[in-house]
This record gives sequence, C-alpha cells and structure tokens, in this order.
Amino acid sequence: MTKRECAIVMAYTGVCMLAGEDFGIFHEYVEQVMGAPVYTHELAFEEVQDEIKRRVRPDFRQLCATATD
Repeated sequence: MTKRECAIVMAYTGVCMLAGEDFGIFHEYVEQVMGAPVYTHELAFEEVQDEIKRRVRPDFRQLCATATD
C-alpha cells in the first residue's frame, strides 16, 4: 500500500496510518479533497470528519475496487 493510499484509508476511516513526517501526506490529501486549507485542530470536529469522509468516499471505493491479492 502506498502512503497516498494510506492517506485515503486514514481520511475515510479515521484510523491513524501516517504519523510523524508522513502526517503531511495525509494533511495535503485532505486539503486537496476539501479544496481549502484545513487546520489540524479542525480535524477534531465531527462535522469536518463527516465532510472529509463524504468527499473521500469515491477514492476509497476506487481503492477497494482495485485491490489485489
């Protein structure tokens, strides 16, 4: 699984898969799908989490559809 794929799963599930320096990959992905800057403290808000999940759903489904053994 690539780090971008980890960011997709992390954004959709809320399970931390990228930490330390790699957290920036997740944060950049979230800002890309949201179309605006997202401050890290905003990630704690349930409304923001729900909107991220809604916007990430197509990428998550595509990731699942292309999964291999």
